[in-house]
Amino acid sequence: MAQLDGKVAVITGGASGIGEGAVRRFVEAGARVVIADVQDARGQKLTEELGTATSFRHVDVAQEADVQGAIAHAVKTFGCLDCMINNAGIGGGAGPIEETDMAACDATLAVLLRGVVLGMKHAAKLMKAQGSGSIISTASVAGLGVGYGPHIYSAAKAAVIHLTRSVANELGESGIRVNCICPGFIVTPIFGKAMGLSAEQADLTLDAVKGVGARAQPVQRAGMPADIAEAMLWLASDASSFVTGHALVVDGGLTTGMLWSERQKLAEQRFGGAAPPTAGRP
Repeated sequence: MAQLDGKVAVITGGASGIGEGAVRRFVEAGARVVIADVQDARGQKLTEELGTATSFRHVDVAQEADVQGAIAHAVKTFGCLDCMINNAGIGGGAGPIEETDMAACDATLAVLLRGVVLGMKHAAKLMKAQGSGSIISTASVAGLGVGYGPHIYSAAKAAVIHLTRSVANELGESGIRVNCICPGFIVTPIFGKAMGLSAEQADLTLDAVKGVGARAQPVQRAGMPADIAEAMLWLASDASSFVTGHALVVDGGLTTGMLWSERQKLAEQRFGGAAPPTAGRP
């Protein structure tokens, strides 16, 4: 039996990047999936490719009616909702704090935080009634430490991590598990879009992004959407039935700090190859 046989999921941001990877993996594992996204052409194309196990729904996660409608569509089309994946994301505004554009700030928070709240809210209503369910949100290593993303993006992701713990505490007694995933450097079009490229142009930059990603962390290969999809699959399945309120880091070791080889080079430059002195030792 496949890990998700008979289960139904809604995946926001499911038409590209991490979301698309999750859609493909969930269908492979036996699930039926509502692809919820604002990218209509990509969503429809993916549905046509994957067949009757999927259904596309236009969803702007900042709009409550859209999120509520996606969940209602899952129930109408496939009969229930077992897993809600709050994955839709944008890079948002960047730059020094004194130059923060408040319209960009509001738009970033609307997608990255409000969208997650709405997904949790409307999934919880349904899941409480059935006494089961798994809610998974895409956070980021940017929510765990500084230097991994723009200010507002990082703050929103930190909020998602804490929101996950808080909501897990409430919903656990109703049989609902709530977790999030903190990806590191993952090869998706979001990097190109953050530089102002169109969706098509962003897709063309993926090979270049992959080359940079391969050198970004101790595991010397680029992180791929499939890596996050596997983590989502585990959190959605019964294999993780005792896991809730958890922020699962999937980053190839990025958050462990400076690469060991880089530290060795630095030591050689500064101390002639000897280990740097330790404070407090003679």
